[in-house]
Amino acid sequence: MGIRHKITKTNVDFAFRKTVNISPEFLKNQGIKGLILDVDNTLTTHDHPVPAKGIREWLDKMKKNGIKLIIVSNNNAERVKPFADSLGLDFVSDSGKPLKRGYKAAMKKMGLSSAETAAVGDQLFTDVWGANFAGVKMLYVEPMEPEPKSKRFIRFKRVLEKPFLPKKFADDTKEKL
Repeated sequence: MGIRHKITKTNVDFAFRKTVNISPEFLKNQGIKGLILDVDNTLTTHDHPVPAKGIREWLDKMKKNGIKLIIVSNNNAERVKPFADSLGLDFVSDSGKPLKRGYKAAMKKMGLSSAETAAVGDQLFTDVWGANFAGVKMLYVEPMEPEPKSKRFIRFKRVLEKPFLPKKFADDTKEKL
């Protein structure tokens, strides 16, 4: 990413087409020991109570490889707790993303420093900014699906994000990440 992304705090360290394409080997090569995970359009579609296909298996693989995992969401506890509980994950709800407080709370719960932590998310003005403000690596993932018409504000933000989104994706390469 260039200087424009550094100035606007829209720097993405790595981009992936899908969350499940992030491998434990890739994380270990980057020195990442823990992931801060967004919910909507990262682990499941908007307001859906069940993880998307492949997410449970992906989380199990991460856990088996010693990667610490926590959910950080702007959603309220009523939305996040049942979802996190079903996956056996700790969480921080009402996190105030892009403010760094939710990220700092998550790192404290995981017992990790910012250098050992990465955030995984799909939105520039919450996930990417939050990761940049908190000083953690950012692993951008493409949204699982377009937002429903009821999510007008998010749909509007998607238009504003477009010029800053990554053009290269780590999982487009032929080698396994």
